[in-house]
Amino acid sequence: MVGLLLVGLGGLLALVLVVLVRVSLVLRAGSRLQQQRRRRRSTDTGSVSVSVLVVAGSGGHTSEMLRLMDSLSPSYSPRHYVIADTDRMSEDKICSSERSRRQENSEDQFFIHRIPRSREVLQSWSSSIFSTLRALRFSIPLVFRLRPDVVLCNGPGTCVPLCVAALLLGILGMKKVVLVYVESICRVQNLSLTGKILYPITDYFFVQWACLRDKYPRSIFLGRIV
Repeated sequence: MVGLLLVGLGGLLALVLVVLVRVSLVLRAGSRLQQQRRRRRSTDTGSVSVSVLVVAGSGGHTSEMLRLMDSLSPSYSPRHYVIADTDRMSEDKICSSERSRRQENSEDQFFIHRIPRSREVLQSWSSSIFSTLRALRFSIPLVFRLRPDVVLCNGPGTCVPLCVAALLLGILGMKKVVLVYVESICRVQNLSLTGKILYPITDYFFVQWACLRDKYPRSIFLGRIV
């Protein structure tokens, strides 16, 4: 166990060094992206587009997330969907949903990005430490390059490294990213593991059952929203 912790700590320190090296490159890329965002602002209506990074998971997570996205206004654009590199179904669902949105607003933009999965089904907890660190290594450059205004997620393990990367963006003073977590409708009595991890750091934490609101006072209960 001690050996695993030392290896994990060594990997984390190596990751920090990689981040420091990449910060200067990210700052340059981010400034160009910020200029592009300013040009997207609509001076005629006074509205401002909100760039959102959406974390999609396999199966039910993606279905719930797409139902939630259907309720958002067109001002949430561009939409950057992030899926695990081993996820073979979510991309088709996302493209189908976005085609429906395009019929209503042809100016909507969406993109799909892939990162390594943090934890596979039935993967051991000890090995998931290393797979999560690997996912974080890919998440940091992606989030720093996109600089979303909002990160929206609902439970897949992939959202943990992405939220950590967004939090790091704010810690470095580069941009404050709003973290929004919507717990899955199937979580009635207890939060998911991902929910427990992200509960302390999210800006808005939504639950869909009143008993969860009673257990977690920082959470927001609006009834069923997906």
